[in-house]
Amino acid sequence: MAKQVAKPVGITETVLRDAHQSLIATRMTTEQMLPIIDKMDKVGYHSVECWGGATFDASLRFLKEDPWERLRKLRDGFKNTKLQMLFRGQNILGYAPYADDVVEYFVQKSIANGIDIIRIFDCLNDLRNLKTAVKAANKEKGHAQVALSYTLGDAYTLEYWRDIAKRIEDMGADSICIKDMAGLLVPNAASELVQALKEGSKLPIQLHTHYTSGVAAMTYMKAVEAGCDVIDTAMSPLAMGTSQPATEVMAKSFEGSPYDPGFDQNLLAEIADYFRPMREEWLESGLLSPKVMGVNIKTLLYQVPGGMLSNMVSQLKEMHAEDKYDEVLEEIPRVRKDFGEIPLVTPSSQIVGTQAVLNVVLGERYKNLTKESKDLLVGKYGQTTKPVDKAVQKKALDSLGMKKPITYRPADDIKPQLKQMEKECAQYKQQDEDVLSYALFPQVATDFFKYREAQQSKVDLSIADTENGVYPV
Repeated sequence: MAKQVAKPVGITETVLRDAHQSLIATRMTTEQMLPIIDKMDKVGYHSVECWGGATFDASLRFLKEDPWERLRKLRDGFKNTKLQMLFRGQNILGYAPYADDVVEYFVQKSIANGIDIIRIFDCLNDLRNLKTAVKAANKEKGHAQVALSYTLGDAYTLEYWRDIAKRIEDMGADSICIKDMAGLLVPNAASELVQALKEGSKLPIQLHTHYTSGVAAMTYMKAVEAGCDVIDTAMSPLAMGTSQPATEVMAKSFEGSPYDPGFDQNLLAEIADYFRPMREEWLESGLLSPKVMGVNIKTLLYQVPGGMLSNMVSQLKEMHAEDKYDEVLEEIPRVRKDFGEIPLVTPSSQIVGTQAVLNVVLGERYKNLTKESKDLLVGKYGQTTKPVDKAVQKKALDSLGMKKPITYRPADDIKPQLKQMEKECAQYKQQDEDVLSYALFPQVATDFFKYREAQQSKVDLSIADTENGVYPV
């Protein structure tokens, strides 16, 4: 392999997406984002990740905001910076696979409304589940970045990563991201992984990790020295813990080296000052829990991402079984192994976590298989890296009345859905994009559409009152 030439590292800022998704359950509003955009636009970021992931669902469900309107406002504000989103492959931004026509239309509308870079991942690293989205991004002249869900286990050798990098390049992707959602990647392993991916393809490599296990900043240093082109960071008030390393710290760490991104620390300080009071408010309100701010070394022992831990705790609370916490933590790696040693990231993390909780609480392993566990075991989510446990799979097949598992791309079974979605949401539709909001979250989107209409009626009434000489107080 040719020796890597040292060059300034690109930095993707996550404060408007993954940072608040990881720390405060994606509750930052568009109104809170807009005043700081002008300053952020002057930093010189490689990109700003500001959309996708859980932001779409959270905007509609909790914030009563139109995610498409948010994207358009961000696009208007960021004149010089590329905007980036996270996209769950065939699952788009939902939790189950959609038809190809919905995937293609979603990509088209995302790019039309302002997204430059689409980071596309699959929870099983089944590249067949990424093909439609990558092709659609190519067609729309967007940047298709394929993200590999990083995990550990016998199957995940350097040869595995090298081979998959070559396949990603062949499928037409523009870059590769190592998506280390649980903070499992340690510094020396990062050097080896980056080198293996560079040997497998000529594509630029980006690294995304979380501070959960406490090693992320060191991992970034080693990865960049090994040739990693771009890293993901978050402004310090929303950094560390289950979020990313701090932008200011990483930029300062590379200062004076060939990797120096050349950021203005005074400008970064002003941006941090903007977010700091928000952080204090979130701490006071309890939205930001001190629990997600520390280092959790159990991450490395059990490979459990931060979001999965909090889900698990709330499930155990509901079942009045909080005393089973440690038992469940020990059961998770066993379930993961039975399920084909899969990476743990949305939705596979929720599937494995919930099944582990049931196994422990019911006192018998796989006494009750969840619908999602059955679907995963019979191939409805795609191909697992290692074969699943045959006995557990047979139980799933029998309960679903199937003779054998699916071996083809699961989305091949899904007929086009767009026309039907158009019909179903016609009465609420105010823009083309509404059909996509409805397709992903039918009930949540319908509730939002009704709320939007009610708000518009209030505005219309107040305008009418003003015209009639009645001035509302």
